[in-house]
Amino acid sequence: MTAAPVETGPKSSSERGALARARLLRSLLPALSLVLVLLAIAWLNPRAISYFGFSLMLNLAIPIALATIAQMFVIAGNELDLSIGTFVGFVGCVTATWLKEAPLVGVLILLGSIGVYALLGALIHLRNLPSIVVTLGMSFVWQGLAILILPKPGGKAPDWLLSLMAFKPPLIPFPIIAALLIAAVVHFGLMRTSYGVILRGSGGNAAALSRAGWSLLKTKIVLFALTGLFGVLSGMALIGITTSADANIGNGYTLLSIAGVILGGGEFVGGRVSPIGAVIGALTLALAASPLLTFMHIPPDWQVAANGAILIIVLAARVLISRRER
Repeated sequence: MTAAPVETGPKSSSERGALARARLLRSLLPALSLVLVLLAIAWLNPRAISYFGFSLMLNLAIPIALATIAQMFVIAGNELDLSIGTFVGFVGCVTATWLKEAPLVGVLILLGSIGVYALLGALIHLRNLPSIVVTLGMSFVWQGLAILILPKPGGKAPDWLLSLMAFKPPLIPFPIIAALLIAAVVHFGLMRTSYGVILRGSGGNAAALSRAGWSLLKTKIVLFALTGLFGVLSGMALIGITTSADANIGNGYTLLSIAGVILGGGEFVGGRVSPIGAVIGALTLALAASPLLTFMHIPPDWQVAANGAILIIVLAARVLISRRER
């Protein structure tokens, strides 16, 4: 007696169509959340939807997007970085002091900090340490170094960095152009190249990747080095906007970066990330964190809670879509 075949896929074209629609809706959810935030801002304050309005509202979107991309690389390898915020602050202090006064020394320090991130990736892999614990410990290290470099707020951004962040192209505000460029470059590198598949595969199926002959140690080092690189870019961009530094200037970026990745469609496990979605998530948080809630006359003490509520609503919608997809 032979066993009946087991059907594992959709039984009809209508079920396949429903599955395709659920997947499409899931991929479009980050963009839909951004559109809803923009529509709410346009309804509350139509004058904000302008060249000057977007330049002002998205003023801090570039460093947030870069920090989110930095966090995304770690999450792609099934890890989590709790030190990215203090690292951004450390980079800001170096940028406003050493990079301004002694550029060569500043560049060497920043390159060395990227190397430290690469070593952290090797340590976590070789000793099988939880990344949350290691990066949490490093957050105190980066914070202490930042305070040693700049005990009190001050310093000044290099002139070339100030000019770059103050660039005003015609028609389209610079933050939007920068966000599109960041999303396009990272998407091509991580999603369209063969080694990008390997990097994502280290989080999706590490055992299969190892059996295929690829070094998991190397992929972990590369992912953490990329996190350090984009963390450096985030800190430099932040100082180019604020013009001066503070040891605590990037402390809020840790939670913002994690929320941006998840809001953009990323998953904590499985190597499932989206560079375009991460940038969109960062833009959504940048708009919802201050402009939208300010236009709604929500007191500053309640804005953090309201921002968290927006994130919960979006994630709840994604869970419902995922259930329909399954």
